[in-house]
Amino acid sequence: MPGLVPGIHVFGRSKGVDGRDKPGHDGVNNATVRPMLILAIDTALDACAAGVLDTEAGQLIAQESLVMKRGHAEALMPLIARVIKEAGIAFTALDRIAVTSGPGSFTGLRVGLSAARGIGLAADRPVVGVTTLTAYAAPVVSQNAGQPVISAIDARHDHVYFQAVSGNGSSLIRPRVGPIDEALDAARFGAAHLVGNAAAILSQRWPADALPPFKVDTQGAPDIAWVAWLGAAVSPNTAPARPFYLRAPDAKLPKEALQKASQPGPP
Repeated sequence: MPGLVPGIHVFGRSKGVDGRDKPGHDGVNNATVRPMLILAIDTALDACAAGVLDTEAGQLIAQESLVMKRGHAEALMPLIARVIKEAGIAFTALDRIAVTSGPGSFTGLRVGLSAARGIGLAADRPVVGVTTLTAYAAPVVSQNAGQPVISAIDARHDHVYFQAVSGNGSSLIRPRVGPIDEALDAARFGAAHLVGNAAAILSQRWPADALPPFKVDTQGAPDIAWVAWLGAAVSPNTAPARPFYLRAPDAKLPKEALQKASQPGPP
């Protein structure tokens, strides 16, 4: 149905303009959206992807996704140009830009967010952020199944970024980063649908005394179509296009630079 996001539930961590949790946002919200053209961008994980969603038509009118772990900075803008050309529109015809905000690769996130903000500024259009964990879970929640959904992303060093929601989208475990064993505690919620690039990691170490996973859906990156639909459903006031970090980036200043920075300057 044009204008209605079928089965979409908006969930996950959200902040109001005052920085506090927005009441009720972790529950289920069937999202109705006005007709819009939305450019969706994802470079957070192992893909460089973009698509243009026409919410009135209820589908993407152009999309492209390249599997890659590195090289997003060089690939993204030419890819977006091809998608916009395929859609047959100008950037000024867009109503909104949606971009994955993390968790994910520090460098990849910066590439996508910078591109989205630049396009938004040039076209004078709002830009919204969509978390990768929510983008992974959304298509599963939209099926209205009864199983809990655990989204998991490899954080390396035997850790994962993860969140758990019920089959109707209500929050069970808020987004966090922790040891894999901590994520496996979510097995207490029942036979879960595991999704994300760390879904197989959780499955391989799933507790033997728990109900086995309902399904293991390993994906290198979220579906760009769902990034777009979530971008249509959220508000620019509560879903800012800024990095959603659950821990500090691994990148560190060289030791020499830290020592130099700690030295007092000339009087």
